[in-house]
This record gives sequence, structure tokens and C-alpha cells, in this order.
Amino acid sequence: MNLTELNKVATAMVASGKGILAADESSGTIKKRFDAIGVESTESNRRDYREMLFRSKEAMSQYISGVILYDETIWQDAKDGTPLVRLIEQSGAIPGIKVDEGTQALPMCPGELVTVGLDRLAERLKKYYERGARFAKWRAVIDIGSGIPSMTAISVNAHALARYAALCQAAQIVPIVEPEVLMDGDHDIDRCHEVTQRVLNKTFQELRVQRVALEGMVLKPNMAISGKKCPKQASVEEVAEKTIRLLKACVPAAVPGIAFLSGGQSDEEATAHLNAMHKLGPLPWGLTFSYGRALQAAPQKAWAGKAENVPAGQTAFSHRARMNGLASRGEWQSSLEQKAA
Repeated sequence: MNLTELNKVATAMVASGKGILAADESSGTIKKRFDAIGVESTESNRRDYREMLFRSKEAMSQYISGVILYDETIWQDAKDGTPLVRLIEQSGAIPGIKVDEGTQALPMCPGELVTVGLDRLAERLKKYYERGARFAKWRAVIDIGSGIPSMTAISVNAHALARYAALCQAAQIVPIVEPEVLMDGDHDIDRCHEVTQRVLNKTFQELRVQRVALEGMVLKPNMAISGKKCPKQASVEEVAEKTIRLLKACVPAAVPGIAFLSGGQSDEEATAHLNAMHKLGPLPWGLTFSYGRALQAAPQKAWAGKAENVPAGQTAFSHRARMNGLASRGEWQSSLEQKAA
């Protein structure tokens, strides 16, 4: 393992003013997104859509540091025969790959899940590295509900995240460690804060046990935020303040950077929260975005599966990328959204 090289990639992934595009939707998820815009989810439509994003020169070169790909996408070629990974590299961004294989029910823990995919991961990572991937992603899912999460669910998911991270570093690939506490319930922000603290503490404990070099990884956490069904929604300032307090308590300064997931927030909410965190003074790590839906909902709608709409889709993508790029420096204002509209 060459830690200097891993650290260089991790630092580039969280460079100021740039963030990570999560374009790693599974076949099932992208079908749902395409259904919503009336587009059939065929392999060629999925390729055309992603090619549109990766050829968005302004967005990719100025505001996107890396792209997380799905297994299908990393092997695909653009219409002109150029591998999609090359398009990403040519824009100056870093190709990455989602390597977990989804979730399964956790035995003896009703309503809880564990992420799978560690079997043969070492062999898969080798092939992905040869194809050009320099970082990977593994997502653990922790739900908040009556009597959950259990310590069992937190422990097994943290253990799997750490094993995955160690395998990545051994393959000279930077692991994105993503323990996501879901915002689907009716819990308030303090309950989210408390559960996320337990999850992050356990995750870093396991990372140390597995000898993962913290300087060669990126953390992708949820924000401390109210559940979607909670009658009292926390303000932008409260989300920012409680999230930063949480991260300072749990994330060692050795980690080069933190790239938030949007987790079901609206486009503007995700941007406003990130922006507000940067107003809270100097931070020990880079702090940016790794958004999927919050970067892609607008371009998907504008594109709607039609070749003639590609420029409109790219404009919408560039706008969202720019807004989040500004937020990752604390320079975003809601008036900029109105101007674009």
C-alpha cells in the first residue's frame, strides 16, 4: 500500500469548491428515476444519460472532483466508442466504483439490514483498478425506529465497512466509508444526532481494529437532521451546528475529508445545509458533497430521454454542480437559485 498516493487521491476528492457525483444508482433505482420522467430503462438509455453528464464540460471540469460509477457503467463505452471512465478522466475528475452488493435482512434483528459483498471483493477491486477506478464506495444502512437501531446492526455494519476499507487500501483504492443513518422516520434531530454519534464512533473503532489508514479514506456520512415525518423540522442553522458538533466529536483530523450524502433532502436543502456548515469557522477536514439525486433530479427532468434535450440537461447539471461547489466554500446564496430560474 502506497499511503502517499492514497492520500493524494483522497485529498483531490475533497478539494475546495469541488465535490463527488454519485452516479452509482443500481438498475432498480435508475429504473425508478427513469419511470418518473417517462424514459425506458434500457442499457443504451442509461449509457446516454450518463454520457450526457460526463460530457458536461463546465460541471465536470470546475465542480466535480470524482464520479462514483455502478458496475454496468464502468465497463460501458460512449456512443463514439470512448470508455465512459476515460471521459471522466479527460475532464480532470477521478473515476470511482460502488462495490457493495446491496443489503440483506439481518438475522435476529427484525427490521434491520446488513450490507453484503465482501466475498471475492479483493478480486473485483483488482479488475476495477485496472479499468481506472481510484476510489470505491460501500454503503451501510442504519434505520431509526421503535427499538432500533440495535447494537448488533451498528456493530456488524461498522465491521463490514472496515473490512471493505482495508481491502480497498490493499488494492491501492481509496475507500469512501458510508454509514448512512436514514432520515425516513418521524424522529427529531437530537435522536438522529445521538444515533449517528454511536454509528460513527463504532465505525472508527472498527477502522482502527482493521488497521485502515485514516489518511487514505473519505467519510460519507448523513447530516444530523430531522426525520422526514417529524412534525418539527430543524432549521438550516441547527442542522449545520449539530452536524459540525457531531463530526468534531467523532471524526479524527487525520481523515482528509468528509463528503456528505444528500439522503433524500431536496436539491436546495442539501446545498443550504452544506453552505451553512462552512460558515462555522475553520474545520479540521475538507467538507464537501457526494450527492446523487440532489445533483441529478434537475438534469434528468430537463433531458427526459430526448437527444435534443442534451444541452438543457447539461445546463441543469452545471447549475446544480456550481451551486454545490459554491456551498462547499460557504459562498452560496439562495438568490443565485432564483437568478438561474
